[in-house]
Amino acid sequence: MKVLNIDSLQDLEAGAARFVTLTAGHKKFAFSGEMGSGKTTLIKAICKQLGAADTITSPTFALVNEYRTLSGELLYHFDLYRINRLEELYDLGYEEYFFGDAWVFVEWAEKGEDLIPGFFVPVHMEDLGNGRREVRIDL
Repeated sequence: MKVLNIDSLQDLEAGAARFVTLTAGHKKFAFSGEMGSGKTTLIKAICKQLGAADTITSPTFALVNEYRTLSGELLYHFDLYRINRLEELYDLGYEEYFFGDAWVFVEWAEKGEDLIPGFFVPVHMEDLGNGRREVRIDL
């Protein structure tokens, strides 16, 4: 397990860069953590570090947002918070996203854990107070 500490929003960009370095060789991530722990904010910063050409927004209502990096790589950002049934992921065609070659970031992964493959890297975020976050990466 690797632990990444982000001490403030000013440290976010550097934290996202460290995340990319620590997880080199992996492209699929399953994020968990309480509401407000910083999952969306960190994923946005990671996508920016990877070279996302678009403005990154939360996929809470769309379930998934698709982005491309400047080099043409695909990035998928899922938010499963509003999922009520796993069938919603089947309807979305999750297999194409999860088993393809693209980068995949899943927030609220615990809501879809029965469908998330074992090769996804578990990432747990915790709000430590005063703007500090702890990111545990289960490599």
